[in-house]
Amino acid sequence: MPATRAHRAPEPDESGAYSVSDAMQLAKHALESVTVRIVGEVSEVKVKPTYKAAYFTVKDSSSALPCMMWNNRYRESGIALKVGQRVQLTGRFTLYAAKGRMNFDVFSIELDGEGQLRLQVAQLARKLEAEGLTAPERKRPLPRYPERIGLVTSPHGAAVEDVLRTLRRRFNVAKVLVAGVPVEGAAAPAAVVRGIVAVVEAGAEVVLVVRGGGSFEDLMPFNDERLARTIARCPVPVVTGVGHEVDTTIVDLVSDYRASTPTGAAEAVSPSEEALASAFARTRRLLSDSIQKRLVSEDMRLERIENKPLFSDPQYLMADAYQGVDEAADRLATALPRRIERDDAQLAACCGRLRAGMPRLLVGAQAHLAGASARFAASLQKAGAHEQRELDTARAALVREGPRIVEGKERAVARQAAQLDDLSPSHTLARGYAVARTDVGTVVRHVAQAPAGSTVNVAVSDGVLRCAVRETELRPASASAVTSGKDE
Repeated sequence: MPATRAHRAPEPDESGAYSVSDAMQLAKHALESVTVRIVGEVSEVKVKPTYKAAYFTVKDSSSALPCMMWNNRYRESGIALKVGQRVQLTGRFTLYAAKGRMNFDVFSIELDGEGQLRLQVAQLARKLEAEGLTAPERKRPLPRYPERIGLVTSPHGAAVEDVLRTLRRRFNVAKVLVAGVPVEGAAAPAAVVRGIVAVVEAGAEVVLVVRGGGSFEDLMPFNDERLARTIARCPVPVVTGVGHEVDTTIVDLVSDYRASTPTGAAEAVSPSEEALASAFARTRRLLSDSIQKRLVSEDMRLERIENKPLFSDPQYLMADAYQGVDEAADRLATALPRRIERDDAQLAACCGRLRAGMPRLLVGAQAHLAGASARFAASLQKAGAHEQRELDTARAALVREGPRIVEGKERAVARQAAQLDDLSPSHTLARGYAVARTDVGTVVRHVAQAPAGSTVNVAVSDGVLRCAVRETELRPASASAVTSGKDE
């Protein structure tokens, strides 16, 4: 970018030569007219509060360039320059005329490659620290003897083998819940988060998040903010063993315990054989001492119980009760005669009052009984008179209504008798008809009922004819009926 400041071009003298100052001005003007972008490694840094600018040097394999950056620009960049950082600079060349020294005036600065990643990690570390997620007081103690240990790592490689081998050697009674996840690449942080959730839901009492060594870029998945927050809010303690001793990631800062290696993480959650033996010996000793003290205490207690009078004197337990019974018997023997005398006196007084009051009670009762008898007689007489009147009224009604009722019944009987007479077989026989019956009393309606050789009884108006059938003759149906069904 060309310079915007006004420039008066210096002029040579009569011989065509420039002064040193003019020559510097010409060079300065030429250098400041071009803006470039440079990539290099920081090899020297001078940053002091009293300076107006930050001074440093960048280099490559064959050249070095002194640089300066005004303090306001340096602070706005947010970068703390350190030797060895690879940076990208945007600025222009300038010349410090007083010393005849060329500088690179830096407008902006960025970390290049790993340097930029380290800056991002540092910014995230400061953010989490401000929220208190890396505070030591937030760290939780690890369980001394975990029965279920969660392991989140790659299912391949040396890390998982180192952890399992260490746990098997030091504390093989623990059950290891392994969540095999990728530990490199863009998908690794989300996979590690899912692995932590899975082993916690499976009942892990402590979680190991480990991976083997690698470059700074290889370890970047363990600098993920979401993964760090998942570890911070995990309901069980989390132990990290990522990389080597010199590697420190964001998950190391927020975890409850940071181990230098995967093997160190396994050792942190598993007691050694020596520690277990010492703990068992200490527990055995404490238990033995406690039992011995308890036995001595119980012996002393049993001895005190044995020395009690209750177990040496058979009368001791019932002595008070026996004495109480004797005292009660004495009081009863003394009080019973007096009570009988008092009751006799009360009974005599009651008998006297009863004899004195009995006549008055009898007179009153007799008067009350006489009054009740009179009232009952009067009531009975009144009730009898009422019933007699009702009986007389009913008798008069019966005498009055009787002939009419009988007369109606007689007419009905006469009508029914006339109807019965009209329907009687004897009335039909009197008009000249006859009824034939078999020996068993069945009315003969058809010729087949009285075959030749049989006998029939024929009833006429004044008697019965015993007839023998010599022969029969069939006639047409219209002329063969002798009697109707009502002749029976």
